[in-house]
Amino acid sequence: MNMNVTTFIRNYKEAFGEEAPLPIAFSYSDTPAAVTEKINGCFFKGLHTVCDGQPVSLNAETIGCGGGKFYTGFSEMPAHVPEFVSAKERYKQTPEMVLDFIRQTEVRQTDKKYLNFIRIDRMESFNGMEGLLFFATPDMLSGLCTWAFYDNNRPDAVTSLFGSGCSAVVSMAVQENRRDGRRTFLGLFDPSVRPYVGENELSFVIPYCRFKQMYETMRNSCLFNTHAWSKVKARIGGATT
Repeated sequence: MNMNVTTFIRNYKEAFGEEAPLPIAFSYSDTPAAVTEKINGCFFKGLHTVCDGQPVSLNAETIGCGGGKFYTGFSEMPAHVPEFVSAKERYKQTPEMVLDFIRQTEVRQTDKKYLNFIRIDRMESFNGMEGLLFFATPDMLSGLCTWAFYDNNRPDAVTSLFGSGCSAVVSMAVQENRRDGRRTFLGLFDPSVRPYVGENELSFVIPYCRFKQMYETMRNSCLFNTHAWSKVKARIGGATT
């Protein structure tokens, strides 16, 4: 299948409007896409530079959060995480529930050196990509979700699962690619990541295994030449500036 980056950008802008922010591709590599300084705390602090066009390359040294290192596959789970998530953050009732969630997520360590985040107009190919990350307003989510529902009747076609920002974006996509699944993921509900993203933004992630299908269905979906979507699209310019 020939998936052309330039063609997708052209279709995306036609569907969502020129003002809609371009999505970010993330992938593992032994080569960094950019020199990145250490990001203390949540690494989503540093992703705004990717939205502006500057790639970010993460590894165990540049990620300052132990959970971030774990969920991106650069380290084992820190021993304090289950108690911290339960007793300190109070995101789960018990440490055992945290451990059960982690088992279900099936995070595995990567054998690559870097996790690169690149705005799609700065890349030449989708090859090797783990997923596409959209920072999306409600109006954009309307289009993205409807596009994902277009050829998939499963109740988990669009899924929202518990997890940190890095888990909802990276870990879920990596797991879905391993199983060659068809889920897409809503995220950034975690209060710990909310201060580092827009107040009217959530994440929408399309894993690479699913994007290969959605790339082909895009122009047949409601995003092109429908009355209802044209009214939503007309608002997106004002909603994303």
